[in-house]
Amino acid sequence: MATFSMRDLDEALQGCGQKSGIEIWRIENFKPVAVPNESHGKFFSGDSYLVLKTTASKSGSLHHDIHYWLGKDSSQDEHGSVAVMTVELDSALGGVASGFNHVKPEEHQTRLYICKGKHVVPFVRSTLNHDDVFILDTESKIFQFSGSNSSIQERAKALEVVQYIKDTYHDGKCEIAAVDDGRMMADAEAGEFWELFGGVAPLPKKSAVSDDQTAESDGIKLFSVEKGQTEAVESETLEKELLDTNKCYILDCGLEVFVWKGRNTSIDQRKNACEAAEEFFRSSERPKSNLISVMEGFETVMFRSKFDSWPATSTVAEPRQGRGKVAALLQKQGVNVEGLVKTSSPSSKDEPKPYIDGTGNLQVWRINNEEKILLEGAEQSKFYSGDCYILQYSYPGDDREEYLVGTWLGKQSVEEDRASAISMASKMVESMKFMPAQARIYEGKEPIQFFVIMQSFITFKGGLSDAFKKYIAENEVPDNTYDAEGVALFRVQGSGPEDMQAIQIDAVSTGLNSSHCYILHGDSTVFTWCGNLTTSDDQELMERMLDLIKPDEHTKAQKEGIESEQFWELLGGKSEYPSQKIKKDGESDPHLFSCTFSNGKTICQHMFPLCFLDPRIYLNCYLHFLMGFVLVDVAILPETLKVTEIFNFTQDDLMTEDIFILDCHTEVYVWVGQQVDPKKKPQVLDIGEKFIKHDFLLENLASETPIYIVTEGNEPPFFTRFFTWDSTKSAMHGDSFQRKLAVLTNKKQLLNKPKRRVPVYSGRSSVPDKPQPRSRSVTSTTDRSRVRGRSPAFNALAANFGNVSTRNLSTPPPMVGPMVRKLYPKSHAPDLTKLAPKSAAIAARTAIFEKPKPTPQETPTSPGSSEATNGAETAEDESMSNIKEEEAEEESNLPTFPYERLTTESEDPVPDIDLTRREAYLTSADFKEKFEMTKSEFYKLPKWKQNKLKTAVQLF
Repeated sequence: MATFSMRDLDEALQGCGQKSGIEIWRIENFKPVAVPNESHGKFFSGDSYLVLKTTASKSGSLHHDIHYWLGKDSSQDEHGSVAVMTVELDSALGGVASGFNHVKPEEHQTRLYICKGKHVVPFVRSTLNHDDVFILDTESKIFQFSGSNSSIQERAKALEVVQYIKDTYHDGKCEIAAVDDGRMMADAEAGEFWELFGGVAPLPKKSAVSDDQTAESDGIKLFSVEKGQTEAVESETLEKELLDTNKCYILDCGLEVFVWKGRNTSIDQRKNACEAAEEFFRSSERPKSNLISVMEGFETVMFRSKFDSWPATSTVAEPRQGRGKVAALLQKQGVNVEGLVKTSSPSSKDEPKPYIDGTGNLQVWRINNEEKILLEGAEQSKFYSGDCYILQYSYPGDDREEYLVGTWLGKQSVEEDRASAISMASKMVESMKFMPAQARIYEGKEPIQFFVIMQSFITFKGGLSDAFKKYIAENEVPDNTYDAEGVALFRVQGSGPEDMQAIQIDAVSTGLNSSHCYILHGDSTVFTWCGNLTTSDDQELMERMLDLIKPDEHTKAQKEGIESEQFWELLGGKSEYPSQKIKKDGESDPHLFSCTFSNGKTICQHMFPLCFLDPRIYLNCYLHFLMGFVLVDVAILPETLKVTEIFNFTQDDLMTEDIFILDCHTEVYVWVGQQVDPKKKPQVLDIGEKFIKHDFLLENLASETPIYIVTEGNEPPFFTRFFTWDSTKSAMHGDSFQRKLAVLTNKKQLLNKPKRRVPVYSGRSSVPDKPQPRSRSVTSTTDRSRVRGRSPAFNALAANFGNVSTRNLSTPPPMVGPMVRKLYPKSHAPDLTKLAPKSAAIAARTAIFEKPKPTPQETPTSPGSSEATNGAETAEDESMSNIKEEEAEEESNLPTFPYERLTTESEDPVPDIDLTRREAYLTSADFKEKFEMTKSEFYKLPKWKQNKLKTAVQLF
């Protein structure tokens, strides 16, 4: 099979695709000519373009999307040339990045844009209409004209294009004016705008700009391509099995036409398929259809969604670099390559980060019919699979107290209890003015935040609620509720002392696993069992959980392979069991979708084409294939759910009038804007559940996937980590358009500083349900019948905190002192004895929904409180500014080390550094070489993207 290498390509294409970003070439005399970055926003209808988008996966490998765009006035010869170049580039990607020629910017020309994602429109009054948003770019001022029928979201998104035009073509130095439809000559800016059109006149009811005829879909059709000829594939249903890896196919979907290329096809076959697709376009007279090329194994969600069924996506092997390539070749020849390539041990893999403080205040209630029963401290982390629970948690955030209200639904719980738990939790959130984030959590799908909050979590079989007892009695189901004196088997898992779980499973030998530790009790005997693949850390967790399940009991330790007969008897006999560690799905890259309620139906918020996703691409004349939208329309009972994916999203995409969904595969977040209809807020959980049910990304989302509901202005850290977050934006007055216009025009009077949520401390006696202080340890007698083993690391830590013999063995106290100062050299460890207890804050919050609200007369306000608050905020701003300066200074004062000693796989690692910020110890030159950006640019990225880039270069 013929292949292309990078050296076989045109010189202008050699070395492309080696870093994340977009590269564009214009076809001139059948040759590609690189388009400089500053001109990426300008496409000409008489030319054809080749576009390469390179993205880095979570593992650090590069993936490429290659597209070509054909101007409606470009020649057929150019069409053929760019199609062939696309196939050749697809086969030859690799090498080192190269530069391109610089083109001087042309002189400014007055242009009128219509924000439909298409092109420049005639600069005449008749072009304007009541339905669309227009941008008039003059030499000294940019006007945005908003039709009376245009939405707030369209107007706000158009301002991003205005910002881009200002920065790109005016060097950021020009005035901005917003003109509303209906504002006539009495308004100064409106008068100036209409004068440019020769005066005011009535606008047409319909757009004067007629789009080219759009291809209508009369059903999806599949064609195979053989020697440049297309042949229809006859089938009643569209299945993946119809695609042969040795062939190329054309999938005609009306608005989109896909060319699918099998892995075993040759370069000539792929060229013929693209040429056949071009001929297909010409013969069917569909100039506006978009041609999308996909490779077997890398099919897009849009392509897969066209099929009636598509099997679970198989894992595609990531390309290996350096020694990995050599090892792969030698292994193919039968050579033993053990030791040639380093492999990461399971213990070296990164655990998911919680992004939540685990030292806050926790309250837990168990649901029994229509009431909730408060659990005391020792019982807060012991749940039954047949019950449902509500938890309320408060914890310190960056500049405020954060709150979380969650429901935990056991696998064996009944629908009656589930509905009660969700209803009560929603009322609690509503009573607190939607400040807390709300979580819906199912047993077995708990997120890392839940385990960090619970710390030592135990799940028992059975249940205690009346509804559960009634259900098993009516259905004659055996009651398997945990009996402390009976036979029970627990699997122990977790990542550390503050994130450990014991799950009761069926007491049979098939439940064992060589990669886990277990606790078994029965017949007045307690066994511990450690699989051969467990680590000392796993065994340490088992010892800690034993303190909670069977404290002060004599235990018999069992090692895999040398178990006693009594052990097997309790499990009903010995049988085969697995050895592979039970792992949860990993978090994937986040996907943002927009959706909202309207007239009792769930509809698409906005089908923003490319221009409304990235202002630079707006001027690229409707390039769907780069960053367009994914629109899914699914019938749900009497309602219809339509969602629009927003690519390359930022915080500014979250509009205050709407509801958005952030899908991370392991969790789904539903974000609710401040100006969403209050009647719709209680319904947002349904939106999240319907989103999961229909699995819009075709990623096999489980129906039990955790759902978080967060409201604008109260976003928790584990949500904001996906963005470069500015908390002041949610505190601005006005709708989305007014907010963005205020920022763009520097009208600071529209800004309002965020209010800090300062905990209110009050006496506990006034609160019926007192918050329980966090129990971070379990009382243990000193005359134990056995001596617990501790790891050397634990002994070393314990030595820093006092007498080891008097310490409890379940969890270590919070780390302060030497370790804190090591991670943050210039900071000082806080004096915990001087910190105000946060339990009083949660007590006050609980009082809101546990007792009647006080009247306004009961809460007098000091006349000087406003001034004091403003003074405090000013002082805080200055303090934060000083902190940032200190951090920057500290960064520059850090010692530097060679890259090879800082990697996670280093054979000679640098001691005594902050392992979460290895990149900070690189020299500026090494940092620029590895990340292809400066440190300041890097730290402006969202945290998840920083971690992704660090993982790619083995620094995380």
